[in-house]
Amino acid sequence: MSASSAIAPLIEKMARRDVVTPQERQALAALLGPARTVPAGKLLIEPGDRPGFSTFLVSGLCARFSLTSNGGRQLTEINVAGDFVDLHSLLMRQMDHGVLALADCMIAPATHEDLRRLTEEHPHLTRLLWLETVVDGAIHRQWLVTMGQQDAASRLAHLMCELYRRLEAAGLATDSGFALPMTQADLGDVLGLTQVHVNRVLMELRRRGLLLWKAGQVTIGDWEALAALGQFDPTYLRLIREPV
Repeated sequence: MSASSAIAPLIEKMARRDVVTPQERQALAALLGPARTVPAGKLLIEPGDRPGFSTFLVSGLCARFSLTSNGGRQLTEINVAGDFVDLHSLLMRQMDHGVLALADCMIAPATHEDLRRLTEEHPHLTRLLWLETVVDGAIHRQWLVTMGQQDAASRLAHLMCELYRRLEAAGLATDSGFALPMTQADLGDVLGLTQVHVNRVLMELRRRGLLLWKAGQVTIGDWEALAALGQFDPTYLRLIREPV
């Protein structure tokens, strides 16, 4: 896969927000080093790492996670193709969380040296990448609200709506659904639910005709009802044209 093809989902998403010039597209593609595959279940980044590069997710699905002292694990954000999973490591240096492949992934590095050069040579592109990290923070805030204020069915509905909109923005969703190659156990670690509870909620949403998740594919039966159940407002994803 060429670098221009690999970076396409990010450019598609950025173009929802602002104009991305041909020169900026070339500059983004030039950031990426050789891609490699990471199988499901493997770590891309460990807590405490000091990477000299940021990792771009070309394909697949991964998640940021934090561990508790008693061995518990909480997934704190799902990353989809077109995401830099740790763009913030350019400034954060030491990682306070890890990143796990939820499905087979293809990733490509962007060295911090090249990212710094890009910030000096392409100020508009720098603002677009900054917006990516701002949206990361907005997603974290929204997840805190759903975890603290919504019941299990509402939490699951909100997550599915969010993933659909994010994948759609990257050109990776159909009119009726998207690929979600993760396990119910992983979904439970996102939602703070047991696997049994996740299965029960999925059955409820299927019974109500809102959602079907089968063989790694999500099919949305009634978007309006699903969004209403999840109290989903996509404003925090910043998928509107507002030049930066």
